[in-house]
Amino acid sequence: MNENISDKAASTEMPAHLRPFDARAFMLYAAVVGSWGFSWIALRMQLGVVAPEVSLLWRFMIAGAVMWGWVLITRQRIAFPGRLHAAFVAVGVTMFSFNFIMYYYGGLTIPSGLLAVAFSLAAVGNPLMAALFLRQPIAPRVALGGVIGVTGVAFLYWPEIAGSGFSAAAATGLALCLLGTLSFSTGNIVSGMIGSRGVPLIPAITWSMTYSVIFLFGLSLVQGHEFIIELNLRYLGSLLFLALISSVVAFAAYIGLLRRIGPGRAGYATVMFPVAALSVSTVFEGYSWTLIAGIGAVLALAGNLVVLRNPKSAG
Repeated sequence: MNENISDKAASTEMPAHLRPFDARAFMLYAAVVGSWGFSWIALRMQLGVVAPEVSLLWRFMIAGAVMWGWVLITRQRIAFPGRLHAAFVAVGVTMFSFNFIMYYYGGLTIPSGLLAVAFSLAAVGNPLMAALFLRQPIAPRVALGGVIGVTGVAFLYWPEIAGSGFSAAAATGLALCLLGTLSFSTGNIVSGMIGSRGVPLIPAITWSMTYSVIFLFGLSLVQGHEFIIELNLRYLGSLLFLALISSVVAFAAYIGLLRRIGPGRAGYATVMFPVAALSVSTVFEGYSWTLIAGIGAVLALAGNLVVLRNPKSAG
């Protein structure tokens, strides 16, 4: 009775990738895009004194503690067989740890525009991996919408990308980001597999975050990072936002969306995320829109409509 409503949709006989994009799915989608749209600013506030791995450790320690409180207060199931714990470990490492680390370090040598384009490739990678590992056919509208959306994101950031030059360091940074995207998409697929086995949403996320904390602690220890924290409003405020909003709220919504409509369509949130981020930047950082950026936003929105329209109406 306490399980997330998204689990009810995931337990129906209709495969996730064939379910309609209904009001509940729209709410989850909007929560993901809105939460992650603000996270770019918060992530930049984390960079500097504290190693990225350690900042991620603090982030998921806070998020994991909140998730454990949620599970225990609502008395949800916490005991699962070993094979499911292996899947929780995989999600914790790929979706909650490794992909973030790759983007932190990749972002040191490439502009944020290329970061956005690389991350948006999950809109293409998710359906490809779902076809390979979940045997879900790639719907033409999802493939077409993904390509349109990624093109739109490239247009959004084209002035920044074109003016940045491209060095060996930038190539390495881009490769790291692509690895991060692959890691994220892998976590999407494993999370979808967990959902297909009827595992409640919140306990699954809780265990995955727990294993993420263990992984990040071990990695930080091996790398010799100091376990420090910046005691200022900028760092602590951004840390709390990333832990509570970008992790607890956004990942609960995103993984619920994965279960509800499948990884192919859910992955398109990675295209809308940069669009939302630029909208936030317009308000808080004075970002000035150009014609080519406007075209990019229109393409991203058009791809959104193509991907998310209901399968039955797609023909």
